[in-house]
Amino acid sequence: MDQKGIKSIAKNSKAFHDYFVEERYEAGVVLSGTEVKSIRQGGANLKDSFCQVKGGELWLYGVHISPYEKGNIFNKDPRRDRKLLMHRREILRLQMAVQRDGLTMVPLALYFKGPKVKVEVGLCKGKKLYDKRASAAERDAKRDMDRAMKSRERY
Repeated sequence: MDQKGIKSIAKNSKAFHDYFVEERYEAGVVLSGTEVKSIRQGGANLKDSFCQVKGGELWLYGVHISPYEKGNIFNKDPRRDRKLLMHRREILRLQMAVQRDGLTMVPLALYFKGPKVKVEVGLCKGKKLYDKRASAAERDAKRDMDRAMKSRERY
């Protein structure tokens, strides 16, 4: 993250490989104290995680937050479902987009914004295999162009 006061914790790079990100939203995460301490030590993983609206509330599934070493009885289940905090209007907008357009809600990044833990939720559309190949070819071409420009600057 490039803004002041924002410290990146974890990024879901697999999501950018598997999906086209249409829109991005920011949501707060309901966590226990030992989970926050574990996150501060770098114990969070967003791989294979997703979001769903259930009962008018937004939930985060599949995020792994390692148990805090000194947490003993206060530690929670590492893969438990976690509630996300967003305005009701935004949740309804996300739910309608998922139902109407067949999009998916995927957590893209987990970060600290001041003392609070936030998650960036992306409204995503799945990539087909040929889309993945095209984006990989585009990335390789860009890398080659950057290398050529860098080598040209030296001479």
